[in-house]
Amino acid sequence: MRYGIPAGLAALALAAAAALTPTTAAHAGPARPAGPAPAAAAAFAHPGVLNSRAQLDFVRTKVRAGVQPWKRAFDAMLASEYGSLSRTPKPRAVVECGSYSNPDIGCSDEREDAIAAYTQALAWSVTGDARYARKSIELMDAWSATIKDHTNTNAPLQSGWAGSTWPRAAEIIKHTYPGGWPNQGRFATMLRTVYLPEVIGGKPNSNGNWELIMMDAAIGISVHLDDRASYDKAMAIYLGRVPAYFYLSSDGPQPLYPPRSNIDTRSELVDYWYGQTTFKDGQAQETCRDFGHTGMAIAATMHVAETSRIQGRDLYPQFKDRFRYALGFHAAYELGAAVPSSLCGGKLTRGIGPATEVGYNALHTRLGVSMENTRKLTEDRRPAGTENHFEAWETLTHADNPN
Repeated sequence: MRYGIPAGLAALALAAAAALTPTTAAHAGPARPAGPAPAAAAAFAHPGVLNSRAQLDFVRTKVRAGVQPWKRAFDAMLASEYGSLSRTPKPRAVVECGSYSNPDIGCSDEREDAIAAYTQALAWSVTGDARYARKSIELMDAWSATIKDHTNTNAPLQSGWAGSTWPRAAEIIKHTYPGGWPNQGRFATMLRTVYLPEVIGGKPNSNGNWELIMMDAAIGISVHLDDRASYDKAMAIYLGRVPAYFYLSSDGPQPLYPPRSNIDTRSELVDYWYGQTTFKDGQAQETCRDFGHTGMAIAATMHVAETSRIQGRDLYPQFKDRFRYALGFHAAYELGAAVPSSLCGGKLTRGIGPATEVGYNALHTRLGVSMENTRKLTEDRRPAGTENHFEAWETLTHADNPN
């Protein structure tokens, strides 16, 4: 069968997930990735979702000094629709999102208001102008006073997109804005009751971008709520999904089976990888689907790694090779490299989006990894904007940021 966007599957308990093993002896490679137990500092660092205080301070200094590419990135952000101080929020009690957001009953409005709240929070952080903080609060308050549920087939993914972005805004406002946020508790309740239950269990049989985006949301929400149990549960799912999504030759002749899933035979795995039967370092489960979904998965993967680092556990050394090959493999083809017939039948659907800045900064700036194709793609497309889902302004926040 073709695994596109499947119907919902009830999330398995974490203990059962850990015990799940393949049911057939026909496997050509390791059964499942087994990530180490999560570990992080006892107390959460704040602000600590994608952006740390030191990173925000670095950005502020660069923008105020007029240094590139940060000043250009900030100006582009502020000139976007998301930077407008006259923006009016469009909350809904029930957001209904079908496959590929059809129907779109509040889906785009929710995602875009979340991006706007984050945009305004970043503008406050850079400028110190309280009007931006108040606008961010207005957007967050409007949704926390209204939304009750997400429905239809894309509800988990929609919750992941918006749920990844809201905590980034909330962390900056709660922990840096001295003007107060009276409804902060209501916003936290919204995250806990509307978003977290939808994303925390993952989607074992879905395309991997779903689960990675959902863990981006679950981990960010958990940090904002100081919820260690949810953080550890989401991190365990992430640590299992990452090596099953991005292939390395050290995995064996085939990719790892996605944890907790019912994909248990090579034929099912090949179908899950969109018909691919040979594998190269850095290839992703959705490479042969399209680079758009793969780019979202890359972005979510790096977002979680960045948040984890801020919270005391640096995953980049552990996943360095997997990350650098994944970025480099897709960057080369995004830049126009010829596609061999052995890869996706010689046809790729490019369009990776603004997905490379965070990973490139972590691996190249901090760890000194040479990544020529990723460097060229990242620098050629600066300033990275937003794809209007959950990736936003990452040249501003992460270009050459050593913190």
